[in-house]
Amino acid sequence: MAVTVRSFAKINLGLRIGAARADGFHDLLTVYQTIGLHDVIRVSVGRGAGIEIQCADPRVPLDESNTCFRIVEKAMAAMRAKGPVVIEIEKRLPVQGGLGGASANAVAALLGLERALGKSLSASERLRIAAEVGSDLPLFLLGGTVLGVGRGEQVYPLEDFPAMACVVVTPEGGVSTPKAFAEWDRMQGLKPGSSRASDAALKGRSSTTSDAVLKSRSSTKPDSELTVRAGSDRMGELGRGVSAWLSERYSSAPSGFVRGGRAENPLLWLVRAGIENDFERVVFPEYPELSDGKRALLRAGAKYASLSGSGSALYGLFASREAAARAAARLRKLGWAAAATATLTRAAYWRRVIS
Repeated sequence: MAVTVRSFAKINLGLRIGAARADGFHDLLTVYQTIGLHDVIRVSVGRGAGIEIQCADPRVPLDESNTCFRIVEKAMAAMRAKGPVVIEIEKRLPVQGGLGGASANAVAALLGLERALGKSLSASERLRIAAEVGSDLPLFLLGGTVLGVGRGEQVYPLEDFPAMACVVVTPEGGVSTPKAFAEWDRMQGLKPGSSRASDAALKGRSSTTSDAVLKSRSSTKPDSELTVRAGSDRMGELGRGVSAWLSERYSSAPSGFVRGGRAENPLLWLVRAGIENDFERVVFPEYPELSDGKRALLRAGAKYASLSGSGSALYGLFASREAAARAAARLRKLGWAAAATATLTRAAYWRRVIS
């Protein structure tokens, strides 16, 4: 019997790009936030061998280049399991959209595989395998509001922001992340392996290891605590490195910050602190329709709007679900593919992952 898993999307609440590294990646600083839009993954295991990917969307690869194929192959070896695995991907999220669709699919496939086999990996083993497959995967083993550093694969759970309504706009076509990074390097005059002083405290150590080992209460639901390796001062360095961008201004907001006579979602305090997505500086000139999409979200009433990842998806944060629904309807009338949803806290994420 197939196991069904929801594969939730993410948005980036700000994204800073650091220097190109000798390993070909870039140092990154971002806050990931899971949201309610999702694909559906179904995993079944039979007798025999092999991995089969099924998907009606012709843009989704069905071979070993698919992230689901790669993570299942590694997980089967780690669990010493056998049997033909069939992974059905019901695609609802855009491909190359900046919403982490392929990465979320892979983590959902891993969770479904464990349930189908009746076996489970340790939390640290899941993180290791996820980081080997791709930079965005580990965040989906946490959910909620997550700080990402290194190349994005080193993840630390932040205190969740309360759920907030949002609208996601998905223009046609995708944005090539490698090309966006290359254009960033050209604009910055950076070369692989170079660094800037502001990136020094944010540099990851390895593309396959992390200073944090996630503790898990069960095979699928992670604890919000991380155990940091003894002797590591990385968390201290990290706190100093992000304080001006995140911690200082957010923590300086009064508890239950009141604006205009009513309590405000603290997420809006954060976005007014000046967070931005560096990719907008190189993606918007190349794809002006995405800049138009951001302006359309703001005109529709978004309190904050941004590109997610390298795009092409954009999102806007709204004061209420009703305001988001009205904005999505207005945007659709103007020809934009828009969907109203809401951010997911960590607890909500894990309640809804397994059907």
